Amino acid sequence: MTQFRVRYQTLEFGTTDIHIRSLRDNQEFSDDDGTAADLGISSANWPLFGIIWPSGEVLADLMAAFDFKGKRILEVGCGIALASLILNHRRADITATDYHPGVEDFLNKNTQLNKDQLIPFVRTGWSDAISDLGLFDVIIGSDLLYESEHVELLAGFIHQHAAPECEVILIDPGRGHHAKFSKKMVSLGYSHSQTKTQVHIQGRQSFNGQILRYQR
Repeated sequence: MTQFRVRYQTLEFGTTDIHIRSLRDNQEFSDDDGTAADLGISSANWPLFGIIWPSGEVLADLMAAFDFKGKRILEVGCGIALASLILNHRRADITATDYHPGVEDFLNKNTQLNKDQLIPFVRTGWSDAISDLGLFDVIIGSDLLYESEHVELLAGFIHQHAAPECEVILIDPGRGHHAKFSKKMVSLGYSHSQTKTQVHIQGRQSFNGQILRYQR
């Protein structure tokens, strides 16, 4: 079996430490049984789920102080699921989803590293048939709009799982598709606001992107 290399690190969010097991870098790959290939995930894209991305850190930082009382939260396209991990550590009602078959194992191991209860996870794609995830009061995600076709798919998936009163928070690093996405969300009945953010990422250069918010 092909072995990938991992790294362990601790990220600080205020006074909270979150311990992370991630892929060592974006050159790692392991798909001996062809599961990812069958899902259309190429060897170049395979490792992307297992990297800590700046947008994910920004979202996690927001969730470290987010008022979640009485709210059911869904993280979409969670990848390494840093935001879910900190919400779970704070005892929020969080569910995570991703398309990649390798996500759940990393999520479970990272939850155990932080000595928390396992996070409910569903492997699903945005174009998959209607799932039984149910409805959520808050839907979050980071760096999701890689391609233009993701606009319709992501908006449809979010709308499918949004409660009648729902807040959506997305972090976008500026890949060029968020304006079309916001227009689509408005057409579905959501109000829209965005805030340009420039924050220092732990051990990295400043992050320049947008915090996108939608409400209905």
